[in-house]
Amino acid sequence: MAVPSPRTDTLTAEALASLPDHECHFELIEGALVKVSPASGSHGRIGMRIGWRLMEIADAAGLGDVFNADTGFILYRDPDTVLSPDVSFVRSERLLGQDEDSFLELAPDLAVEVISPSNTAREISDKVMMYLDAGSALVWVVEPVRRIVTVYQSDRTARILSDSDTLDGGEVLPGFSLPVADIFARTGR
Repeated sequence: MAVPSPRTDTLTAEALASLPDHECHFELIEGALVKVSPASGSHGRIGMRIGWRLMEIADAAGLGDVFNADTGFILYRDPDTVLSPDVSFVRSERLLGQDEDSFLELAPDLAVEVISPSNTAREISDKVMMYLDAGSALVWVVEPVRRIVTVYQSDRTARILSDSDTLDGGEVLPGFSLPVADIFARTGR
């Protein structure tokens, strides 16, 4: 993701939603379009592994819904910011009244970003802060190359988990746990 340059013409979330389908999708940062390239196979596998486990726990306990990277969240208005985390979770009560045929106009309770080789530390840090400032309670940044997960909480504290640790959902997703080593495991090979 490239850092958008200052622009005088800004787009709205509604204008973003009306763009024709492309081979990649876009996010909107302060009204500026940012192209997001398709993910690699390992990136997609890691996101699905986390999403599958989140969905398993969320569905069993009736906690809320899990969304994939195609889901846009309007974090800010005027100028609009719409992000699409690789995986996200929103508690059921926060979805009441949301038009699910449009971008969701809220910050996810949990946003998961899987780092790609093209990501810069600055853009990931900026995204984490956008999620937290908009109201996300948890942000997980998954780094496949280093095999770590950094857990950011709403109070801006962070913990780094490695292969010997277990990721948990805290108060956001009680009952969720996933060994970090399992996130990066490759099966069928």
